[in-house]
Amino acid sequence: MLGNGFSCRKILAIVGPTASGKTRRAVDAAVALNGEIVSADSRQVYRGMDLGTGKDLEDYGNVSYHLIDVADAGDKYNLYQYLRDATCALADISARGKVPVVCGGTGLYVESLLKGMRLPEVPENSELRSSLSGKSLDELKAILEQMKTLHNDTDLDTVKRAVRAIEIQTYYRDHPDEAVGVNSPEPLPAVIVGVDIDRDSRRALISRRLKKRFEAGMTSEVERLISEGVAAEDLIYYGLEYKYVTLFVTGAISREEMERGLETAIHQFAKRQMTWFRGMERRGFSISWLPYDLDADEFTARCVELYNGSLR
Repeated sequence: MLGNGFSCRKILAIVGPTASGKTRRAVDAAVALNGEIVSADSRQVYRGMDLGTGKDLEDYGNVSYHLIDVADAGDKYNLYQYLRDATCALADISARGKVPVVCGGTGLYVESLLKGMRLPEVPENSELRSSLSGKSLDELKAILEQMKTLHNDTDLDTVKRAVRAIEIQTYYRDHPDEAVGVNSPEPLPAVIVGVDIDRDSRRALISRRLKKRFEAGMTSEVERLISEGVAAEDLIYYGLEYKYVTLFVTGAISREEMERGLETAIHQFAKRQMTWFRGMERRGFSISWLPYDLDADEFTARCVELYNGSLR
């Protein structure tokens, strides 16, 4: 039993940048270890957002997965909800004698979960929001930098995100007893495997995958979401594919601008993902990096070896 109130078997976490093939690797490892997948992807939680988030559900075969399709498109699923739901999934998988396999590229979710972090539910602060109304993103960034160390740019993607980040930090400051899980987390037992891919190979795979997604109907997916009532601004909020494709289908940019801008944005995103995972190593996490093009059986065998070796 962990200090954070639940029992959890040792976790195998498989991380890496987008297009590195980590989902297939995680599924293979889950089969070998009698495990189940707990997704750590901040956008695969949304129903109906399939091509743009690269769910590739066919890759899972008979392996059960959690934290995919748990929120409606248009919602603002957040870190608090993720940690709440992922913790429940880990406890459930462990209680049934299976191995939890965490897989995803959202570094904030992976690190916060493995840290054992618990977050209070932060309500909206209308008075604070009113006082921040009209401030530029740079002004909000300056305020946020005074409140916490910024490890990444996620909180600064949009004005809305920055305001919410300030709102959360203000709540932590004013309710220190509720924020104890933020300041004094108890790490979960885990073995972390990283999918190591060089920059050129990563860029080639990203470009190839993006082309396939367009061919599979990613633009039509966004049009469907809008026709079902999901606001364009909510899709833009999700960033990357949904931002650029929405701007295109609403006439804000041309197809050429969409394709060129999106490809550049995904390459930049993959670079930020790797920066995050390297930062995790500096912050005390041990990650065993395995080549992305390692034979599937050998990759799985190495994962099993690392996992079982950690139990001795």
